[in-house]
Amino acid sequence: MINYKHLHYFWAVAREGGVARASERLHLTPQTISGQLSLLEKHLGAELFTRVGRNLEITETGRQVLSYADEIFSLGGELEEIMHQLPEGRPQLFRVGVVDVLPKSIAHRILQPALKMPEPVRMICREANLDTLLAELAVHRLDLVLADRPIPSTVSTRGYSHKLGECDISFFATKALADRLSGPFPDCLNGMPMLLPGKGTQLRSEIDQWRDKNRVHPQIVAEFDDSALMKAFGQQGAGIFIAPAAIEKEVEVQYQVSAIGKIEQVKEQFYAISVERRIYHPVVSAIMEAARETLFSEK
Repeated sequence: MINYKHLHYFWAVAREGGVARASERLHLTPQTISGQLSLLEKHLGAELFTRVGRNLEITETGRQVLSYADEIFSLGGELEEIMHQLPEGRPQLFRVGVVDVLPKSIAHRILQPALKMPEPVRMICREANLDTLLAELAVHRLDLVLADRPIPSTVSTRGYSHKLGECDISFFATKALADRLSGPFPDCLNGMPMLLPGKGTQLRSEIDQWRDKNRVHPQIVAEFDDSALMKAFGQQGAGIFIAPAAIEKEVEVQYQVSAIGKIEQVKEQFYAISVERRIYHPVVSAIMEAARETLFSEK
């Protein structure tokens, strides 16, 4: 096993640019640090620095080791900061990643119970694509990831996908667009301007299959990765747009639009991804239970 004291000395030398400056920072003699570096190199079986004149230059192997050391000691600093905050009544830290294509209204409603726990909670939300968030989950920088799909089979990250629920898809339009509709739904969508999620998402793939099967051919005027931006354009009348049926009333009020139809053949799914098969984190357990009981109907 790596001696983390030796790794810390290496990290300090690499960050400070030399043994002399690292020794001043660590309040150790240069001889002590040099000796510890030699022991680390012997353990790893590789040189971490080469001497160029009177200076040390980090090797390619050293750069790889440094990237891991940065992560290790960054997490250590984060832990120390948390442990020294608010000596009494310290809130429980809950770090959650939200996949960028997930509707923000749904994410908000899923996460609401976190701030209503009996004990204080400090919630940190991060937004990124699924691959990035799964990488952070794997090194325990996140407690949970909210996503629109389970962990892909092509991803080697160890984790467990817990299905929160699924719901139908509703279509929305401003009054001006709704007045232009002719005939029953979904035939009335033919030729109408439409805003859709970007290609490459699970939801877009299913919508395209549904359109082809039902011979629905709207005029696609824009595609969005950000569902909130899509709704903002929809509010201005740029086109008919979609949203989860679970928040239909909320969308109608917030964006001043009306639901013009709903399809049951396409389901938007929601998952909570964790490193635990069984959930022990109290905040994670609370939001999963609330989502399944109040927001979604389990199938």
